[in-house]
Amino acid sequence: MRTRRSVRPAQALAGVLLAAGLALTGCGAGSSSGDSGADKAAVPDARSEAQAGAVQEDAKQGAGDSGSQATSAPKVTANRIIRTASLTVQVKDVTDALDEARTTTENAGGYVGDESTTRDEDGAERTRLVLRVPVARYDDVLADLQGAGKLLERTAKAQDVTDQVVDVESRIKTQQASVARVRELMDQATKLSDVVTLEGELSRRESDLEALLAQQASLKDRTSLATVTLSLREKPVEESAGDDDPGFVDALAGGWDAFVTMLRWIAVAFGAVLPFLVVAALLVAGWLRLRRGRRRTAPAGEPGQD
Repeated sequence: MRTRRSVRPAQALAGVLLAAGLALTGCGAGSSSGDSGADKAAVPDARSEAQAGAVQEDAKQGAGDSGSQATSAPKVTANRIIRTASLTVQVKDVTDALDEARTTTENAGGYVGDESTTRDEDGAERTRLVLRVPVARYDDVLADLQGAGKLLERTAKAQDVTDQVVDVESRIKTQQASVARVRELMDQATKLSDVVTLEGELSRRESDLEALLAQQASLKDRTSLATVTLSLREKPVEESAGDDDPGFVDALAGGWDAFVTMLRWIAVAFGAVLPFLVVAALLVAGWLRLRRGRRRTAPAGEPGQD
């Protein structure tokens, strides 16, 4: 009796385990078939699947990094600030000042982005430089450049683009996960129409990713290198004397200018009327000549009449 009782519980336990195994196998097969059916249904709708994969990827990355970055706040560095400046300096020799500016920029680890030189009617040179220097040496370079001569004008700007940089980085990660998800769907696709649809979607998302990467590179360049526009000139800016009180010489010069202007207008008016005067003079001369001829013929005819 004891043997039968011990055997029955063992058989019952084996039956329960077998039933549980079959149930798990059925569930696994159902889920596999459900997944394959879902993938086939999801192939035409590639955008929703890619977005879902991107969200899952971001959730995994956020869960993995939450333990190490939960207590650390994002740091704001100078590389997230765009710095620009404009200087106008009067120097004795533009050529020497230009060489010094190049040397200062190269020693700071920067380069000359643009350069243009002009010469006015008096022969004085004027040069405009666009310099790109590292942000860490920005203040030192400004001090050296404005110390090359007499500073006439200076402007400086600082634009904080931290939010824009963080936003672009986040969008790049999301877009990379989205592109990877679409590629996975392409590997699972079996129909030609689904492959064509996914190829078009993949091309569009890769194009968006390239645009984001180009924007990130531009932000990195502008935040890591400051832009300094330097203008070098040999002579100072001419100051207007409009506020000075006029004197005798000024009045005399003004009167002479007015007199010359009046004579000029009289000459212009005479030149405009001269053709008409010539024509009128010719007409008058012709009429007088004709009248004199008539007077001469009139006395000669009087004796014949008697």
